[in-house]
Amino acid sequence: MRTPRTAAVLVPLMLLALGCAPQNSSTATDTSASSGANQTPADCAQGKTMKDGVLTVGTDSPAYDPWFSHNDPTNGKGFESAVAYAVAKQLGFDHSQVTWTKVPFNTSYAPGPKHFDFDINQISITPARAKVVDFSDGYYNAAQAVIAVQGSPAADASSLADLKQYKIGAQTGTTSLTAIRDEIQPTSDAVVFKNTNDAKTALANGQVDAIVTDLPTAFYLAAVEIQHGTIVGQFQPSAGQQEQFGMLFEKGNPLVACVNRGLAALKSSGQLAAIEKKWLSDTVDVPVLQ
Repeated sequence: MRTPRTAAVLVPLMLLALGCAPQNSSTATDTSASSGANQTPADCAQGKTMKDGVLTVGTDSPAYDPWFSHNDPTNGKGFESAVAYAVAKQLGFDHSQVTWTKVPFNTSYAPGPKHFDFDINQISITPARAKVVDFSDGYYNAAQAVIAVQGSPAADASSLADLKQYKIGAQTGTTSLTAIRDEIQPTSDAVVFKNTNDAKTALANGQVDAIVTDLPTAFYLAAVEIQHGTIVGQFQPSAGQQEQFGMLFEKGNPLVACVNRGLAALKSSGQLAAIEKKWLSDTVDVPVLQ
């Protein structure tokens, strides 16, 4: 769900309508007709936030690079922090009008009322989640990546089949965990961790042979958080569809349409691509696991 500037992501940004699973554009919430077709995103957002004059944005803690810089969502640095503030500006909120709140990843997509206007935390758009929450259009597409310790047997794997014999873990509730079960299909049950921090600690301590996260997070963990960490490879779901991250909302939130207008404006102006290039675009040759 985070990478030093010298190592970043292979995966190109594709703005279609998801920390992680295949998704088609029909799963993101289509609320384009909920307000006037000619309204600006700022006009659309008036009166639709939890607090007048304030945009409340959620994310988890710790908030890893390259999504957030120095575990501080408020500084506008890191891909998702920068995207959140760019969207906020589109909605008519300046930096001082954005408030951040902690939202544990595993509770973000649970049904029921939310204490944020939207959550941005590498949350994959999936049909199951979209039944109980709403998503914006996708703002980023990500591959899954396998991390191991250099010199370990798992580090030498060159295919998904090679990984079947190993003990592999991921954070609970993530599409990384789903990818282990559906794509790698190890002979022993996937090891489930409360969060990515616990997963990387288990790998460093030899409790698991490998862990799976999204590719940008894998770069950061392997380079900074895990001593002698290495990225074994990356892979996409067998359906061949890109996994998409989307901003998450309480079901029925009318602000979704406004955020989608803001994202569309950021796409058409090239600003969203520029944010991705700044924080995520260095190319590293990571092998693809088939």
